[in-house]
Amino acid sequence: MARFTFKLPDIGEGISEAEIVAWHVKVGDRVEEDQSLADMMTDKATVEMESPVAGVVVELAGEVGDQVSIGAALVVIEVEGAGEAPATEPEVLEAENPGVEEAAAPLPARDGPGVGDGSEEPVLARDPSPVDVSQDRSSKIEPTPDPSLAGRGVLASPAVRARAKDLGVDLAQVRIAEGDRIRHADLDAYLRYNAGQGYNAPHASAAHADEQVRVIGMRRRIAENMAASKRHIPHFTYVDEIDVTELERVRADLNANRGQRPKLTMLPLMIVAICRTLPDFPMLNARYDDEAGVVTRSGRVHLGMATQTDAGLTVPVIRDAQDRNVWQLATEIARLADAARANRLTPQELGGGTITVTSLGPLGGVATTPVINRPEVAIIGPNKIVERPVFAKNARGGDDIVRAKLMNLSISCDHRVVDGWDAASYVQALKKLLETPVLLFAD
Repeated sequence: MARFTFKLPDIGEGISEAEIVAWHVKVGDRVEEDQSLADMMTDKATVEMESPVAGVVVELAGEVGDQVSIGAALVVIEVEGAGEAPATEPEVLEAENPGVEEAAAPLPARDGPGVGDGSEEPVLARDPSPVDVSQDRSSKIEPTPDPSLAGRGVLASPAVRARAKDLGVDLAQVRIAEGDRIRHADLDAYLRYNAGQGYNAPHASAAHADEQVRVIGMRRRIAENMAASKRHIPHFTYVDEIDVTELERVRADLNANRGQRPKLTMLPLMIVAICRTLPDFPMLNARYDDEAGVVTRSGRVHLGMATQTDAGLTVPVIRDAQDRNVWQLATEIARLADAARANRLTPQELGGGTITVTSLGPLGGVATTPVINRPEVAIIGPNKIVERPVFAKNARGGDDIVRAKLMNLSISCDHRVVDGWDAASYVQALKKLLETPVLLFAD
């Protein structure tokens, strides 16, 4: 038998390491050629690693959450034949079809630092157990004592015992009013009496053992990116109120006549307004290389769309948003959101944004202070739409109180390249379009 060492290939874009986010095999498993081995996450995307050979898995490089350097051993597979099988040599991969080349490089067997410390080859685990990507294998919850066990010798119906257990009551402490069996009335009397003595029955928020959960995968990437953004960028946020009453009426009319086209939310209309106003504010549609001291002002709008998924916040990019109408934008928004939630986004769909929009939809609050998606310099956050009474001029020159739909709009900017005056002026330009939506469709 020979051993084949599968090294982590170069996933592209200068990535030096990748994180193990899921193992699809374990030591001892038989794998076939092209069978999925593991999911590896980079800053750009999650890539599935496939086996280039058939055989039996004998070694794995670490556990979920560990970092593996490009070119380091990922999996060792025992194959048919004699001697040491050639190991893989990394090459640039496409997101969905990893490839390998041959090179003789046996896997070192030694003790040393854990996988992904960035200093040495990873130590391969000889017999790791399958790991749930959402849980730390070392985490555990101590069993909660059953408070009704102390009263096991007391006579009571199963229903009374179950209720006492839920309430955390020791049946041995309950006084029997009649007969030799504890009844619900006896339990009620016990609770009433002890309520006056400061007794509180446990409920859904009762304390339980602490639980440790490793920050891995997408959640770790989000943590690193947000920390880098706040560490490098001096944020400031500007908020203004916008009357979207007419915009909501226009949206309702468009949806009533949409035919087979997707239903419009506020977001496509917001993106049209953003694209219409950005040419007059080029420093907002830009990327800042702070190491080189260069701001690249983009001539096109590649708009990031913050999307919540089960794995965390993802920002797919709508390419050339300025060339799309509201219906095309609605279609692309739905496609990218579905791909994000199914973890099917490509690296091209995750990079190259020039400005980002983030919205919590109906969950949005009064105002937000969104964090900039570095190296971009601005992020826009529409907030929740609320109905409130406002004053409006009438035909007699007086004021009437009318019902209006109002929305606060937040924008966070990089104060190194964007001044407060520019941010405020840009929001005022957005406000004009959103409050007069006929301008969105004018040439």
